[in-house]
Amino acid sequence: MVIEFLTFEVDPPDRDHWLAVEERTWSRFLADQPGFVRKEVWLDPTEPQRIHAMIQWESEERWRAVSTEAIAAVDRSMGPWHRPCTCRTFHVLRTV
Repeated sequence: MVIEFLTFEVDPPDRDHWLAVEERTWSRFLADQPGFVRKEVWLDPTEPQRIHAMIQWESEERWRAVSTEAIAAVDRSMGPWHRPCTCRTFHVLRTV
């Protein structure tokens, strides 16, 4: 199991609209990808301008199999709501 952990900078007044667009584009795209397990979107109230997405994959191989062309197309479909992000990777060692 691998976690793709993304952090986006989104102005708090834009958050609700950004989340709606993100749901219609990225969440729906991910749900159709082989190996996708689940996604959660988090907000740290001490940093209201940052939105974190935790995306769980069956394996790093499944995650990395998503083509860069498909990723670019989904990013484009976000239109003016596209935000660059930072990405970190975590490997799940144990689940209780």
